[in-house]
Amino acid sequence: MSETTDRASDTARRRKAAAKGAKGRVTMIDIARAAGCSQATVSFVLNNSPGIKLSQQTRERVIEAARTLGYTAPAFEALHPALPAFEGPAFEGLDGVIGFAVDQLATSPEAVVAIEGARQASWNAGNVLLVAQTLGDSVMEPRAIAALTKRGISALIYMTIFTREITAPDYLYGLDIPVILLNCYTADYAFPAVVPSEIAGGQSSTRHLISHGHRRIATITGEPWMQAAQDRLKGYRRALATADIPFDGELVVEGDWSASAGYAATVKLLALKDRPTAIFCQNDRTAIGCYEALKEAGLHIPGDISVVGYDDEEIARHLFPPLTTSILPHMAMGQWAIEQLEAPSPPGRGRYPITKLECPLVERESVRGVAG
Repeated sequence: MSETTDRASDTARRRKAAAKGAKGRVTMIDIARAAGCSQATVSFVLNNSPGIKLSQQTRERVIEAARTLGYTAPAFEALHPALPAFEGPAFEGLDGVIGFAVDQLATSPEAVVAIEGARQASWNAGNVLLVAQTLGDSVMEPRAIAALTKRGISALIYMTIFTREITAPDYLYGLDIPVILLNCYTADYAFPAVVPSEIAGGQSSTRHLISHGHRRIATITGEPWMQAAQDRLKGYRRALATADIPFDGELVVEGDWSASAGYAATVKLLALKDRPTAIFCQNDRTAIGCYEALKEAGLHIPGDISVVGYDDEEIARHLFPPLTTSILPHMAMGQWAIEQLEAPSPPGRGRYPITKLECPLVERESVRGVAG
C-alpha cells in the first residue's frame, strides 16, 4: 500500500471518528480511533506521562486528532492552550468530588468500563471520581460509603455488577446528596437508575439471524436466575414470534456464561436430529466454547452455522472469524450517571423512570445467509 493511500485511509478514519465524536462527548477511545493508535497511547500523550518513549510523529498525530474532535479536559488544555476553552456543562452545585460504590470490581470488565465512562464525564468538567468496592457486605458497605461521604463527595453513583432490582439500604435514603443507581433499580423508583436494554438486545441479535434467512435458531443462555439471561431469552422469543417462527424448547440450552458451558451446549445442539443453522450465544465467553465445539465437529463458521455473541468483549474481534455481537453500554451508562447530576430533581420525594440504554449490534463475519 502506498504512502498516499495510507494518508487517504488515515484521513477517512479521522473524519469518521470526528463525525461520531460530534454526536456526543469526545472520549480517548474516539481519539485513539481517529489517530490509529491505542487508548493507552492517547492517555500517555494527552497527559504528557513521564518516562514513556513515543515518537514525535505519534504525539503530533494524537494531539491533532484530539483538536480535530474538539476534545476538552483540564489537563489537555493546560498542556495545549491553543485549544478553545471548555464550554460544556459546569456541573454547578458539585464541589468537584463524586463517589462511585460498586459491589464487585475485579471479577468482570463491566464495572471498570462503567467507571471509565463516569471518569471521562467527570474529568471533562474538572471533577474527581473516588471509587470504593463494597462486595455488598452489610457491615463494610455502609462503612465504605460513609468514608466516601466524609471525603466530601457531592454525589454518589451506586452500581451492582449484575443487573437487578435491589432493596436500597436505608443509608442511601438518608444521604443529603444526589444518588444515582447504575445497573440496578428500586421498586419505589426513588433514585435515577440506568440499566441495559436487554430484551431489545436479545431481540436484535435474533432478528439479525432471521434477516439472513435463518429459522432454525438455537440459543445458549446464561444462568436462569439472572435478569440479564431472562431478558435476553425474552428478546429471543419475541423475535421468533414476530417472524412467525414457532418456539422450540429443544433449541434453548441453559449455560452459565462460561466457555466450557458454551462448548457443552453446542455439542448437545449438534446432536439434535434437526440441528440449528444458527446459534445465539448470550455472551461472548459462551461463544468461544461454541466456536471450539463447531470447529472440532468439522463445521465452518459461518458457512455451516452462523454464530452471534453478546457483550462485545475484546476477544470477540480476534476470534476467527470475528464475532458478531452486541455492546453492553456500560461506558455510556457511566457517562449517563454523571450527566444526571445536572438534571433538575422532581418535586417532593420524586419517582424516577428507569432509563434503558440500547445494546447496539456490531456486525462482523460470523453470520451468513442460509445456503441453498
